[in-house]
Amino acid sequence: MTVSHIIILLFIGYLVFSIDKKQDNFPVPAILVLMGMGLSLVTYFSNIEVTEAIIYNIFIPPLLFISAYQFPIEGFLKNRKLILGLATVGLLLMMLLLGGAIYGIGLLFFSLPLTASLLLASILTPTDPVSVVSIIKQATGDEDLAHTVEGESMLNDGTSVVVFTSLLTLYQQPNSVSFASFFADFFFVFAGGILIGVIFGWIVVNIIHYSHHPHYQLMLSIVLAYGSFIVAEHFGFSGVLAVVSSGMMISYAFGQTEKEDHFRSQLDGFWEIVELSLLAILFLVIGIEVTEYLRGSFVAFASVVFILTIIVRFIVIYVMTSLLDTHNLQYNLLITWSGLKVLCLSS
Repeated sequence: MTVSHIIILLFIGYLVFSIDKKQDNFPVPAILVLMGMGLSLVTYFSNIEVTEAIIYNIFIPPLLFISAYQFPIEGFLKNRKLILGLATVGLLLMMLLLGGAIYGIGLLFFSLPLTASLLLASILTPTDPVSVVSIIKQATGDEDLAHTVEGESMLNDGTSVVVFTSLLTLYQQPNSVSFASFFADFFFVFAGGILIGVIFGWIVVNIIHYSHHPHYQLMLSIVLAYGSFIVAEHFGFSGVLAVVSSGMMISYAFGQTEKEDHFRSQLDGFWEIVELSLLAILFLVIGIEVTEYLRGSFVAFASVVFILTIIVRFIVIYVMTSLLDTHNLQYNLLITWSGLKVLCLSS
């Protein structure tokens, strides 16, 4: 992808986001993907290639960081049982149920090994609400629901990466991973990522006031977002959880005092621009890349998997909320639908 590609994609993103400012509940991610699919028909864009390393190492850290530091700690603490339950046990249950279902229906399309089915399920089970949270707040006014969906999305990104990595190893080397080692690795990567994020966040919280110039403070936030990710990945921990933890440390620390309100204001302005720019490029590129996979058998299979994802997610949420005895059927339906991936069908 060249610089000119990036500039043009940013301009297209600007146009779409500008329209969104005038129309409530405008489905920006879906529109951007559809526009990307249209761009794939243009020769100039059809040769764009984006590797998984670019997505994972460049796009993911800042997108997670801004979500984490803007997430209200009070909302997390109030709904922590359901958030943590859905992001850990709930995600594992969804992965197992969806993986088994994919394995079963895969026989009707093309045979998939059980490990491959579980691998696909680990990709689809993490939630990706994107702009859904703001719509929930506008339509229902239910802050708890919005916080639950957003909190689950942040944490299960890290959980799913850990699960995916372990399943990928199992798929590639079937005899190298045991049930016990799977959960040992899961805990090691999960806990290590959180620890790195907390340490980096604590360091930044304690040194940020030495950099009185807001531009220098913003530079430090970039170091935190990418540095916590890189260090965690270097030591074999979850870089995703490290970024989320460091961002939430910032949110917690500056939520306790008004001393650094000017820093929060500068941080919001800078990272919101970064977020919109990266999301515009990301969704457009996904639309461009996914077009070549839109074949009859793949679309039919993806449609069935999409329906299965909804059913499995509802079942797990119903079980989790029943155990906690906190919410009704309408709440379960809302959290089921709002947590679905925008691109579940194309995934």
